[in-house]
Amino acid sequence: MSAIKYVLVLGVLLNIGLAKAQNNKQKPPNIVYIMSDDHSYKAISAYGYNLNHTPNIDRLAKEGALFTRATVTNSLCSPSRAVLLTGKHSFINGKIDNESSFDWEQENFAKLLQAAGYQTALIGKIHMDGQPQGFDHSAVLIDQGEYYNPDFVIDGKRSAKKDTSQI
Repeated sequence: MSAIKYVLVLGVLLNIGLAKAQNNKQKPPNIVYIMSDDHSYKAISAYGYNLNHTPNIDRLAKEGALFTRATVTNSLCSPSRAVLLTGKHSFINGKIDNESSFDWEQENFAKLLQAAGYQTALIGKIHMDGQPQGFDHSAVLIDQGEYYNPDFVIDGKRSAKKDTSQI
């Protein structure tokens, strides 16, 4: 499914969920999107493989959605994230590789969720320069991040490195 179709489907599902919630006087559905980096679907046991035991992710998949026919428009990590955020191909959103800059001013699904009354957050690796827009809270790794005791940029401010040598 192309990224534009994905965002359109996400938008339709969100509108259906919000309409049902308003008609039934219920809260709109929570949306948790987890995007991991650098592993295959075989690394999550919800997909039927026993490489790793991932009970919490499996529970989320059972109670939510499990993508079984997903494709990417750009297999590089940062451009792929930019496509998911914007619903636009890399050559349109400007993030064509891991080095090019990303324009956070453009529309993204987090901004649309905010406009619909959702509280949004981005936690972890995004690997795109600039302050993330469309998120009420962000705590992102600097560049690709370090594997041990990484620094974060939290709501636009770099976190102080903790000394863990005595732990």
